[in-house]
Amino acid sequence: MGKLKNFWREIVIFLSILGPGLITANVDNDAGGITTYSVAGAHFGFSMLWAFVPIIIALIVIQEMSSRMAVVTGKGLADLIREEFGVKITFYAMLGLVYSNVFNTIAEFAGIAASADLLGINKYAMVLGSAVFVWFLIVKGTYKSIEKIFLIFCFFYVAYVISAFYTKPDWHQVARDIVRPQITWSREYLLLLIAVIGTTITPWMQFYQQSSVVEKGIKLADYKYSKLDVICGAFVVNIVAFFIVLVCANTLFKSGIRIETARDAALALRPLADNWSYYLFAVGLFNASLFAACILPLSTAYCVCEGMGWEQGVNKKFREAPQFYTLYTITIAIAALVVLMPNIKLVPLMISAQTKNGILLPFVLIFMLLLVNNKRLMGQYTNSRIYNIIAITTVVLLIGMTIVLLVTSLMGIS
Repeated sequence: MGKLKNFWREIVIFLSILGPGLITANVDNDAGGITTYSVAGAHFGFSMLWAFVPIIIALIVIQEMSSRMAVVTGKGLADLIREEFGVKITFYAMLGLVYSNVFNTIAEFAGIAASADLLGINKYAMVLGSAVFVWFLIVKGTYKSIEKIFLIFCFFYVAYVISAFYTKPDWHQVARDIVRPQITWSREYLLLLIAVIGTTITPWMQFYQQSSVVEKGIKLADYKYSKLDVICGAFVVNIVAFFIVLVCANTLFKSGIRIETARDAALALRPLADNWSYYLFAVGLFNASLFAACILPLSTAYCVCEGMGWEQGVNKKFREAPQFYTLYTITIAIAALVVLMPNIKLVPLMISAQTKNGILLPFVLIFMLLLVNNKRLMGQYTNSRIYNIIAITTVVLLIGMTIVLLVTSLMGIS
């Protein structure tokens, strides 16, 4: 009886801690991520499904370090960078992140507009309505209420899992391609593989995850639950991505249909699968884009205000943290207005955002490794030798892939 009571007590504590890791990871399945996974499935079938195994490991390693620093120091990543490396370095890091995040937020509102077209809804009404909802949610909410809504957003990603089952894949073939991947040594395959891996870890994630753990007030005594939250997030986000690749591989790849965007994927699914798959894919795109449109501006506001030493946090009122809410508002307004401009070409803007992410990511990861191994900051909670080997290897591989993707983008290689 006592063991059963302790078990349920552990479950209750975990559910109270659950949030930052799961939410941060799931935002990665945004409009850009869904597009990347859709193209991977449509162009190369099941042959990239194996990649989600190392991706899960990489995401757990990086996000766990971020969460651990938050719990041990009680400070956000931007705050620690400013204290340890100076205001000048922090300023340039913030500038790069703001520039990148604005374009990423534009991409999310572009995803909202695309989903509106798919669902037969006026895109102007959908984009403006979403912008108002996103603004109202954060400015008028508290951390607890906002986190609950974000967790609901996470639940709706199940639409992609359901849509995959509607396509009736050959599960034996899926298993064989995971265990014995058919890697194509072509430029297109390798670049798309890099993109699939690269969408998992982005600069904004590290800042948002650490800030949200700090604001939630998770204590060191409860860190094991926070670590489990990170692990759950890594598995859930990759399971969803896995099924997005699966549904496109099982329909579009088999029919030889090549696509460029998530909207193309949904449109192509309609005649090949059924209306349910089409609508589930479209609803999933809207949910993912709206979710990310909340988080990315929030990450920007957290990061800049921490870096500059300004008051920040969704538990504060507008008058208590004016810079925080002003940054949040401006980011949303710019993104929504750009998407609604006539004849605006969104693809170059998205490519620019990915390029900025590629430039900024190596610096952020290096800062994280330096900070997490600083005994003065972390005490006995620095990385162990084995953990450092895993973390450094992960970081080096991510940096290498990012550089390759960046160079090929700048050179116009396709």
